Amino acid sequence: MPCAPIAEEDGAFKMKEKADGPLDERHAQMSRRQGLKLGAASIMASLLPVPALSATQTESAPKEKTMADNAAVRPFHFEAPQADLTDLRKRISATKWPDREQVTDASQGVQLATMQKLAQYWASEHDWRKCEAKINAVPNFITEIDGLDIHFIHVRSKHENALPMIVTHGWPGSIIEQMKIIGPLTNPTAHGGTAADAFHLVIPSLPGYGFSGKPTAPGWNPVSIAKAWATLMQRLGYTKYVAQGGDWGNAISEVMALQQPPGLLGMHTNMAATVPPDVSKALSAGGAPPAGLSPEEKHAWDQLDDFYKNGLGYANEMALRPQTLYGIVDSPVGLAGWILDHDIRSYQMIVRVFEGKPEGLSRDDVLDNITLYWLTNTAISSARLYWDTAHNLPAGGFFDARGVKLPVGVSAFAEEIYQAPKSWAEKAYVKLIHYNKFPKGTHFAAWEQTAIFVSEMRATFKSLR
Repeated sequence: MPCAPIAEEDGAFKMKEKADGPLDERHAQMSRRQGLKLGAASIMASLLPVPALSATQTESAPKEKTMADNAAVRPFHFEAPQADLTDLRKRISATKWPDREQVTDASQGVQLATMQKLAQYWASEHDWRKCEAKINAVPNFITEIDGLDIHFIHVRSKHENALPMIVTHGWPGSIIEQMKIIGPLTNPTAHGGTAADAFHLVIPSLPGYGFSGKPTAPGWNPVSIAKAWATLMQRLGYTKYVAQGGDWGNAISEVMALQQPPGLLGMHTNMAATVPPDVSKALSAGGAPPAGLSPEEKHAWDQLDDFYKNGLGYANEMALRPQTLYGIVDSPVGLAGWILDHDIRSYQMIVRVFEGKPEGLSRDDVLDNITLYWLTNTAISSARLYWDTAHNLPAGGFFDARGVKLPVGVSAFAEEIYQAPKSWAEKAYVKLIHYNKFPKGTHFAAWEQTAIFVSEMRATFKSLR
């Protein structure tokens, strides 16, 4: 794969031109030793440090078509070929199963019993057409930015003074994570709120994910995506807006906040980047925690330490060798296992779901998301975001504080990869306008804890309207 997609010019990092095929076609070196030397935190995802990110603020916005140009924003509708759904069921039923794990816990990975329950339901009861109908029931669009087709949902509220918000998913998520928040946020008077709580929502699919185009060359990473999102909001005519995200969505929202595109008022995160430098250094070295941590900070340390030591297998492989993952493109069950093995607490929640104890997510929720990856053949194209970030941006821990100066709201869920302490959030975000923590909730806040998430959006952005 060609390299060097980002060239340094006048202290700023600029993307080279990328090309991408038409929509129907899109859907149809670092050594391991060198990678390990980078440390788990850097391999998971490295982002531009603050000086380099700030340098991008001086760049002029790319010249794009306006919305008045009919070719700029195109309506989008998706209908999976029935042959693809039939093939999916056949492949699930034909799965060649491994032996059962040797232990009674998940320390060796996703457990056989869970995967067999998932496969049985997927092959016999899950109905993709129901999910497809929900997606098509809201306005979907495609627009080309920097040579790549970007898919997005765009739902405008009927309320006159609604606040525009761009909401970005992560991995292993998709726009399906945000489907449940559309009604409550755009039509608050029908969901326990007032007209003053209304949002216009823009929900894009990341490049290489879902219905967006698949980059054919390196160069799409949080810095370039952040610029593309600003272009998108400008193209849609929004002169003032806010951003929200978790996982990659947080990284991209924070980079947007550092770039400070015209109109961006502030952001909210449900997976904050607040880790102080001394803590980040100790985590990367695999050493002991710094002295003087409060109980809340020590709990966050314990969560992060466990994740870096035991939970980063997927990120290491995708950052180092994403193209090697042929098996998850060819096997639906292989893909499902890979997606479930993201972090231990969301995995444990999904295990309970397939044991008949739904909490926040249902079996259909989980399989809707996995099926979207399967039908769009985006298992590897989505994984390349890790590779591109690790190889084409300067190193830095995914959860390291980045020096965001715009107003920020934080919702810290107990079962996230780590629950950001308020003390860290106050130092990481100099304009912390909202902080709240919750005793329940994993990695997929909007999807799993929808009512809390909606309430947090209303509370965070009340002062920015």
